[in-house]
Amino acid sequence: MDDTKTRIIFAAIKAVRQYGLEGVRIQNVSELAGVSPGALYRYFHSKEQMLAECFTYVDRQAAAIFDHLKFNPLVVLSDPMKAVKKLWLPYFRFWVAHPDETVFYYRFRDSAAFPQYDKTRDASYFQSLGDIVRAFMETFPSLRQVNQDTLWLHMLTCTLMYAKYVVEGLLPNTRETENTVFQFLTVGLSGYLKPERPKRRRLG
Repeated sequence: MDDTKTRIIFAAIKAVRQYGLEGVRIQNVSELAGVSPGALYRYFHSKEQMLAECFTYVDRQAAAIFDHLKFNPLVVLSDPMKAVKKLWLPYFRFWVAHPDETVFYYRFRDSAAFPQYDKTRDASYFQSLGDIVRAFMETFPSLRQVNQDTLWLHMLTCTLMYAKYVVEGLLPNTRETENTVFQFLTVGLSGYLKPERPKRRRLG
């Protein structure tokens, strides 16, 4: 993207935090970006398209976290919950470090426009995360008993919600908060993170 489009996207994300998803206006965004409304419309034909592209931009940033994480399925066997936490912490800290993006992302996902957007978007940039999830499922076959959509929504929604509480000052940005949130998120998960035992052969 060129500099002007990037500036508009950052301005739109910030404007949504200030005015809300429904309350934000093109004028608000153009003022924050330092461009005229006419210039903004050269990049986006509507407010809806602009907000959808903002979401995709933030979504790609979040997905890129997993592109740089080292993951060894063999190590997972020794301490699976520690392995999950090592993957989760950079994700949680990304949201805490980006307040405008966190509030925007949370509000857009909770909007009436999101279900339609979600049906048509290309989320192939989450390939690294998908590879990690598949490796976990191969290591712990009992994870296949869990509805994967439900599991992902639980992890994403709770992570985002608590990160939002941190950036809004409702929770302190401390290790204690991170540890507590992680415990809340993973209650019950540990029961599925057990390697499958080989079936015993019957004699006779």
